[in-house]
Amino acid sequence: MAGSNVYLTPPNSQGFAPHYDDIEAFVLQLEGRKLWRVYRPRVPAEELALTSSPNFSQDDLGEPVLQTVLEPGDLLYFPRGFIHQAECQDGVHSLHLTLSTYQRNSWGDFLEAVLPLAMQAAMEENVEFRRGLPRDFMDYMGAQHSDSKDPRRTAFMEKVRVLVARLGHFAPVDAVADQRAKDFIHDSLPPVLTDRERALSVHGLPIRWEAGEPVNVGAQLTTETEVHMLQDGIARLVGEGGQLFLYYTVENSRVYHLEEPKCLEIYPQQADAMELLLRSYPEFVRVGDLPCDSVEDQLSLATMLYDKGLLLTKVPLALN
Repeated sequence: MAGSNVYLTPPNSQGFAPHYDDIEAFVLQLEGRKLWRVYRPRVPAEELALTSSPNFSQDDLGEPVLQTVLEPGDLLYFPRGFIHQAECQDGVHSLHLTLSTYQRNSWGDFLEAVLPLAMQAAMEENVEFRRGLPRDFMDYMGAQHSDSKDPRRTAFMEKVRVLVARLGHFAPVDAVADQRAKDFIHDSLPPVLTDRERALSVHGLPIRWEAGEPVNVGAQLTTETEVHMLQDGIARLVGEGGQLFLYYTVENSRVYHLEEPKCLEIYPQQADAMELLLRSYPEFVRVGDLPCDSVEDQLSLATMLYDKGLLLTKVPLALN
């Protein structure tokens, strides 16, 4: 995810005290000028920080690794954990845009989700994880025994290392990646369409009204119709509970999480075709070439995706 904030700072003033953030920051100067000072992380624990810092005093800081004045059009980047401060000088105001990204998007954050599930699966599937602890393990394990040379302690530690190494075999890495992708789809704004994308998709079809109700204008896909996804990254195929669901952004609200996640069920006989459509963007695929068992499955999948606004066609569809 990415966020953005706009900061207006009056002349001869400083917006924030020195601090570091838990995000990667891109600062784009829009108006005026601003003097920036950036400092390296003071200790290894602050490198690629997991949380933002409190405010620092000048006495907490060393020499800046970068000191520069940003003018309109200039871009400054600093990673998580880099202390920074900025001030306006010389009677000139400053207006800048900060783009932030990569919050809680580290290997550690990913493994925090993977490891509990791996442990659960390991205990269910491997008897070694269900065996009882030695009855006397408290006699040689724990802080008070940390310097002990007891061979039972050595054997205990080796057993722990072996079991931890085996955990990787049970790690549901793809499932956790899918969940993060599903969350990203839900977090995303709906796509902004170009004129071409609108004209070649259901979003550009005219609406006909009869008796106060919208009526299907009769755009029909055939096996000769060539299609690809509306945009890259607008949908994700996810396995849940033995079923396949396609989560998508097209119907997301511009208000954050105003709506529940939107998805379509994809039947097993259409899974390969759905994967092909997701992989092949921006290349067009002929509906009749989708790897389904029948023409009915090809047309059913393509029509469902088109009607939901997820596909565009190579040429505009003829209307009835």
